[in-house]
Parts: sequence; C-alpha cells; structure tokens
Amino acid sequence: MYLFDRDKELEILSAAFADCIDGSGQLVIITGGPGSGKTGLIDEFLNTAGVTDVTLLTATASVTGRSQPMDVVRQLLHNGGGSAASLDQVKCDTQSAHDVSGALLELAKDRPMVIAIDDAHLMDNASLQTVLRLLRQIRSKKIMVVCVSWEQSGPTGPRVHAELIRLPHRRVRLRPLSPQGVARLLAAQTDQPLPADASGVYHRTTAGNPMLLNALLDDSARFGTTIGEPVASVAYRQAVLDCLHRGDPLQLRVARAIAALGEQATAKTTAPLANASPGSVQEVVEVLDSTGLLSGYRFRHPAAASAVLGDLEPAERSRLHSAVARLLYLDGAPAPDVAKHLVAADQVTEPWGPAVLRLAAEQELAVDNVGQSTDFLQLALRECEDKQEWQALSAELARAEWRVNPAAAAPHLVPLRQAVLEETLNVQDTATVLRHMLWQGDAELAAETVTTLSGAHTVAEAQVMAEVDFIRHWFYGVPRVSRRADLTRTAVLERATPDSADSLWTKVALLVNGVATDESVANVAESLQSYQFSHLKLELVAMSLLAIAHTDRTAIAVETCDALLECAVERRATTWQALLSSIRAELAMLQGDVVTACTRATEALDLLHPQGWGVLVGLPLSTAVFAHTHLGNHAAAAELLKRKVPDTMFQTIFGIQYLRARGHHHLATDRAFGALNDFEACGQLMRDRNPDLQQGVPWRIDIAQANLRIGKVRLAKEWAEKQIRLPGGHSSRSHAMALRVLAGASQPRHRASLLRKAIDLLQACGDRLELSLAFADLSAAHYELGDYARARLVARQAAQEAEVCRIASPVGNRLDNPPPTGPPAGDDVAPILSDAECRVAGLAALGYTNREISSRIHVTVSTVEQHLTRVYRKLNVASRAELPSKVLEHRIPTMSERIPGSRSPAV
Repeated sequence: MYLFDRDKELEILSAAFADCIDGSGQLVIITGGPGSGKTGLIDEFLNTAGVTDVTLLTATASVTGRSQPMDVVRQLLHNGGGSAASLDQVKCDTQSAHDVSGALLELAKDRPMVIAIDDAHLMDNASLQTVLRLLRQIRSKKIMVVCVSWEQSGPTGPRVHAELIRLPHRRVRLRPLSPQGVARLLAAQTDQPLPADASGVYHRTTAGNPMLLNALLDDSARFGTTIGEPVASVAYRQAVLDCLHRGDPLQLRVARAIAALGEQATAKTTAPLANASPGSVQEVVEVLDSTGLLSGYRFRHPAAASAVLGDLEPAERSRLHSAVARLLYLDGAPAPDVAKHLVAADQVTEPWGPAVLRLAAEQELAVDNVGQSTDFLQLALRECEDKQEWQALSAELARAEWRVNPAAAAPHLVPLRQAVLEETLNVQDTATVLRHMLWQGDAELAAETVTTLSGAHTVAEAQVMAEVDFIRHWFYGVPRVSRRADLTRTAVLERATPDSADSLWTKVALLVNGVATDESVANVAESLQSYQFSHLKLELVAMSLLAIAHTDRTAIAVETCDALLECAVERRATTWQALLSSIRAELAMLQGDVVTACTRATEALDLLHPQGWGVLVGLPLSTAVFAHTHLGNHAAAAELLKRKVPDTMFQTIFGIQYLRARGHHHLATDRAFGALNDFEACGQLMRDRNPDLQQGVPWRIDIAQANLRIGKVRLAKEWAEKQIRLPGGHSSRSHAMALRVLAGASQPRHRASLLRKAIDLLQACGDRLELSLAFADLSAAHYELGDYARARLVARQAAQEAEVCRIASPVGNRLDNPPPTGPPAGDDVAPILSDAECRVAGLAALGYTNREISSRIHVTVSTVEQHLTRVYRKLNVASRAELPSKVLEHRIPTMSERIPGSRSPAV
C-alpha cells in the first residue's frame, strides 16, 4: 500500500527504529483523528521501512475493552506467544505489572522488539500502568513502543495522553491529506485525466481524511462511475460510522445530535442533546471537523448525517427527534422547524404538538410546499382524538392534497359527508366537501348539501354559499332540483353586502347573466390577475375564462389563462396546471388553433390520473377528440374515446361536451346516424338538466349538421333556425355556425348571403377554423351558381385560413387556380391601386354590395362607388362580373395578405 503525504512521518519512524537498533529504547506517539491513516502508517512502516527480524507485538484498545483490566496487555502477550493459562493468570495488581514488563523485556534480549498499540487513548488503566512501567525500563533496550491515539478524546483520553507525553518520546502528528495529496491519490486510481476541480470537490467533502476518501472511491468503483462528483453509498456510510464508533462516546452523541438538529445545530442546541457542556461540544466539533465529518456544525456530506441517524434504533431515533422538537419549541423556533422533527419522531408526545403541526402546515402551504404541509397534517390527524378537530384537520389536509392530486384528497373527504348533512362542519369545510362531491360527480348529494347550507348566518358564510351554488350550476351544469334550493340561493344573494360586488364570482355572475360589455369583461380579467393565487377557487377561475371567451373576446381569455398557467407551473400546483391546460386547449379550439388545442389537451390528460380528474376528464378528453377529428387523426380520436369515463360525468356539462365530441367524430367518419344519436342525447340532457346553459352548448347546430348529412334538409333548416332564434347570448360563433348550416339547407341563390354574414361573425370572434369552412362553403356556392372566378377567389381565402390552422384545405384542389409561370400582363397595374381601392376591389369581387362594403370599411356608399369607378378604369373592367377574374389575374392582395399577423379580411 502506498501512502500519500506521509513521507515525513515515515522518516520519523525510521529514525526512531534506527536508534532502537542501536540500543536506545524509543517511544513514538502518533496522533490524528479517526480515519487519518494512523494504522496504515504503522503497517507501511513495518512493511517497507527495513523493519526485519524483529519481535512484533500488536494490540488495539477499545471502548468495550476499557472495562476489562489488562485487556491490551493480554493482546500483547497473546501476540507474543503466551499460552491461554499464562494469560488467565494476568491480574490487575502491581506484581502482575512487574511480571508482565519483565516478560516483555525478556523477549527483547535476542532481537529488537516493536510494540504497536492502536487507539491507545482507549487503554484500560491496568494496561496503561503496565505500559508505563515498561517504558521506564527501555532506555537502553532494543524496544520501540508506538502508541497510536487521537489528539483529543473524552474523559479517559486526555489522561492517557498526558501520562504518555511525560516520558521521552517522538511525536508524529498525522494531518489530513493536502489538496495536492488528494489529487495524487485520485490520479493513482485512474489512467484518465481528472475532471476540473475533481480533487477540490473530494477534498472539501472529506477534508483529506484518507479513510473517507477511499470509501468514496470504493463507492464510485462499485457503481461503475468515473472519478467525478463523489458517490456516497455503502462504503462511505460505513466509514463514517467507523470513525465515530472508534472514538469516545461523547463524539458519537454530539454527531447524532448535530445530525438530528440539521440547520439548527449550534453549541447551545447540541449540548443538552449530547448531555455535555457547550465547551465540550465545541471541542468535539473541532475534532470531527479536522476528521472530515463536519464543517463547523454541518456534515460535509448529507449521506454522513443520514448514516449517523440510520445507525440508531427506531425508538432511540424517535426519542432524539422528540427531544429536538421540544428544544426548538422552547427556544421559539419557527413552527415548520419544530414540526419537521415531530414528523421525524413519528409521534406527538407534547400537548402543544398538534397546534404546532397545524400552524406549520398552514405556513408551508402558503409557500407552496404541499408535500411538507401534508406530512404535518397527516401526523396531526393520526394523533387527533377530538372529533371536531379531526374533521377540521381532514378538510384542511384534503385542501392541501387537492393542489397536486384530487384523488388523494378523496379518502379524507368521504368520511365527512355525513357531517355535512348533519351541519356539524363550518361553512368553509362544508364547501370543501361539496367541491369534492361535484368533482367526483355526486350531483344529488351536492344539491342536498347546498340546501343544508341555509343555516348560515354571517355575510361571509352567505358569500361562500352563493359561490359554491354558482359553481355548481354554471360550471358543472348541475340543475336546481327544488324550489327550496332556489329560495336559498336568492336569500344568499339578497344578504350579500355591497363589498361582495368586488368578489370574483359576483363579477362572473353578472357576465353570464347580463349583457357582456368591455367593462364587465375587463372587470373579470382584472380580478383573475389581481387575486392572490391561493385564494382563488379553481373551478371559478376556469368558469371565468370560458365566460370571457364566449363573449367573443377569446384573446383576452388566452392572455389571462397563460399568465395563470405560468403561475401554476411555478408554484407546482399540479391540479391547477391540469385544469388550466384544459381550459387553454378549449380556448385554442375557439380560435381554430387545432394543433395547440390537441397538444394542450393531451398534456392536461397526462398531468392527472383518471381518478384524479373525476368528471372533469370530459373537458380535456372532448377537446382532444375534437382536435384530432379536425386534424384528420381519426384513429387517435377513436383511441381516446375508448378511455373509461365515470358514469356520473353524463350528469354534468362535461358529459354533454364528451357526447358532442364523439358525435362529430362519428360525423367525420361517415356514421351520421350514430352522430345524430349522440347529438339528440345532448339536447335531451340540456333540456332536462340545465336550460340556462343553452347559449354555451350549440347542440341544435350539431343536430342540424347531422340531419343535413343524412339528407333531411327540412329538419336541418328547422334546427338551425331554432339556434338563431335563441334569445340573448354573447357568442357570435354559435350564430355564425348556425348560419353556415342554414346556408347548406337553403337554395343556392340565398346561400352566399347567409355565408357572408357567417363569415363576418366568425372574423369578429376569431375562430379561423370555422372561418375556413365558411369560406369553403361560400366557394362551393359560387361554383354551383357558375361564378367560377369568384369561387376560385374565395377558395384561396379558405386555403389561407386552413394553412393558418394547420389543417388540410377544405376545398382540396378542385378550385385551384395555378399561378402563371411568368409575370402577368397586368403586373404593373396592382401597385397603381391604393390601399382603399384594394380593399374595395377585394370585397366587391367576393360579392358584397356597395352598402355592405361601406359598412365593412366604415365609409359612405358614395365613397365606395368612387373607389370602384377608379378600380374599373385602372383594371380595364367593363362590369362587376369581370372583377373576380381580374383580382386573380393581377394578384391583388387581400387585407390578410397585405398586413402580416392580421385577421382575415371581412368579406
């Protein structure tokens, strides 16, 4: 074995041995911390320093041997060939010491003797006296005694050390390896170049302690890794324990206390746990620091602290953490610091424990540390014996776990259902249980629960009642089941104070019940952005975003949703992230961004387990099916429809959305009758359960489309007209879709006018997918009327919108107008047209009347006529019928082509 950084020490030993050979007895005291290589130094000296033809006696003192008189002496005699009988006769008295020393001197007559005692600071007193007697007689003997000990130890160590150093001796102080020594040791382990600062990392981790260093290298070799970042595993953990168990018990107690205290470890906090004074603790810490275990009051590697605690019996470890918790509590430490040790102890033995755990859970949840918060609450819940406190803790734990996994919250809330009906929970906890019931689709019990909330008296309780009822009705689509429930809701709204008008739910209620204005939409969006994240109700946020989007302000909803989603990701709120991703996917569908909708919906589905989604799984699932269907990925849509969904989902709006998505998949795969069945089921559910949501779910249009597909034109027209005649509503999208279906069921001469109205509405709401389809239908209408140039012009518009949506063109290539190979004859004409003339020419070419054009571009009819007169002259057009072909011939750009990033022009 080759030692690094030990040349000077070996020279001292060799010089002492040379003097011994010359007849001058020697005492060499080797000091150093545990694992510093003292034993290795002796072995290297005996093996390589020319120590031959000697009598070698070795012994190792130990903590257990300290209580056995003459333990070290017996080891020496045994190694010197003493019989078992003679060893048994060794006694702890002066005569035995005299006899033993005489026997050892006798052994040294024929040849030199080297006596090596490892861990000499742990020698029993009788052995120490015998060794001291021997040392006083070796001045002219060929005897070399090497005592290996720690420089500082417990109550016995300093006394042993003091007795030895009174005698003439040579001192060898073993220091940790230098950074250069560590580098040489690492280089000797590999033939590859060392990574940058590898030696520095290993030196900082071990302080140059050879035993710890070699243990880390053994672990790296065991895992087959190159020398890089230290790997601390079995060998390192064992080396840490060897360092501590070979020392004084106080060092082990101090190490355990520091490992348990963690960041709270100081001389003051460690002392009572180690049953020592702060001064003694500081001395031990300095030794363990030089040993490479500690850096101040922190372990140099987390695995060392883990090994120290893992070495304790479970009951002993629990008592230690309980003691730490008590110490920190009395010292006024923050609640989370105290609670962590209560959890580590896995028991609460103090009367103040439950309150500390609950406070700590609240504080950890406030900083989004959900895992730590739930750990605290679970222990408090397990130790709780009071029924009301147990119920409150269960609700609080459920709220915490809901953030990351709604399914994990269920076991804590199900036992509270009866307590809700018995009205023994407070309103906040009742609302928590209610949300769980709705999430899981327990609509009937949820309705009964809302009814029981009529006992609330305070304004705050009234607002909670109104909010949960609002979510139940408008987000989940659960109907009002009784007149009593209606009266309860009305009473709650009447008791709301003016201050409640600033709450999010009241602003959303005004938006969905009244007429949407820029101000009302802005109020909801501002509330979403300004509210504290933890105070928002997830379902209410989702409802708010959808409400904004259905007022033809999808862009505002997208911007707000993206901001909230970013916040949810940063705060690791998985449930928020999942539902907001679902809403973002739905918003993308409303914009016609099918690819984004598909991606977002798939991501959302993957964030939560199906059980965690509950009935809300219908939201991302239906959006994903819609998206795949529009993209032509019918196999993927069919695979999604094979997923098992809860039966209770069909009692909510999410089941209706699922049926709609499945119906459109059937329609796209030529199963019109299957689609019609799904759409009619949607209609039946909507009529029976929640007529208030008619505007948000265009099921009448779905039925009209299915009837049109199977040839029932009259029925299709009737259903489309029913949708158009619906009173109120904020969405232009549904109206436009109804006009498109109505156009398909109408005579060709009326079809173009209906489609142009639909296109105007779709451009206002920003749905580019439906816009592409409407352009395609308008192109087909012009083609059927024989207006082929105009048909090609509109087909180009349809293809452009389809390209933006990243879907196949809905007109295919039937109406494509191949571009000319060379410059057109009129290439110098288009630039002559002004911007206003281009807009007017484009709209007129698509069939708009002069009055319609004036309304679209906000000019007078006279101005439109003047623009057209100039266009006819510049393009050499004799009549309006020639205009479409001239627009194509001269490549007159449309508004969307001329303004990058703008919407398609109104046509």
